[in-house]
Amino acid sequence: MNGASREALAAARERLDALTDTTSVDAAKLAGELSAVTALLDREVSLRRVLTDPAQAGEAKAQLAARLLSGQVGGDAADLVSGMVRSRWSQSRDLVDALEELAATADLTAAQRAGALDEVEDEVFRFGRIVASDSGLRSALTNKSAPVSAKSELLRSLLGGKANPVTERLVVRLVVQPRGRSLEAGLESLSKLAAARRDRMVAVVTSAVPLTDQQRQRLGAALAKLYGRQMHLNLDVDPEVLGGIQVQVGDEVINGTIADRLEEATRRMAG
Repeated sequence: MNGASREALAAARERLDALTDTTSVDAAKLAGELSAVTALLDREVSLRRVLTDPAQAGEAKAQLAARLLSGQVGGDAADLVSGMVRSRWSQSRDLVDALEELAATADLTAAQRAGALDEVEDEVFRFGRIVASDSGLRSALTNKSAPVSAKSELLRSLLGGKANPVTERLVVRLVVQPRGRSLEAGLESLSKLAAARRDRMVAVVTSAVPLTDQQRQRLGAALAKLYGRQMHLNLDVDPEVLGGIQVQVGDEVINGTIADRLEEATRRMAG
């Protein structure tokens, strides 16, 4: 997002944080309601444009949103959406993107309250790895011609009773409402949002064998010192790295594997 939309999203995040800081607010229910509004505005392009029209007064747009949502969602969700349409958005689609992010954040807040945020982070990461390694599953979940009910049923069979309910809700929403994104991009976005709940960065660590608890702690401490922020480690095992580890933080890759050093030696000999 650029310009006005970035500022509007920042303000919406602050309002959501203030709202969910109150333990009386049901964060999971709020997430579901914000997701429903996301689906509505994603589907109703003309309504979305009216609610983000810069030529219309912010208060008028807020009142319209309040009328439309009255009786459809709770007061907290309606107030939050009304506040968002008062803001100025660079593009109408940015409003929907922001609502989608807030819905996911509210669900992650529910997980955090329950002490299950780490669990949800790990499950989202592991699900991404499963999808990446199973082309048939990925095809079934991303097939545009497949009924939503079939995708939902498939996910329930995979995750129902096996994953945290927040993980299941997040993944189901991502699959049935992809909104033009790849499944991989959507899962990565969820992982980053989960890390942001603790003001942490995410490091994807690939090693030839599973790391011990002591190795994980030492690596986490070293990366936190290097980047100046707490780091959440998503761990993956790949025997092909031949030893050592590969760490990816955002677009930056720190490669310390034997395979990488062999490739480098081969390149030097060839040169």
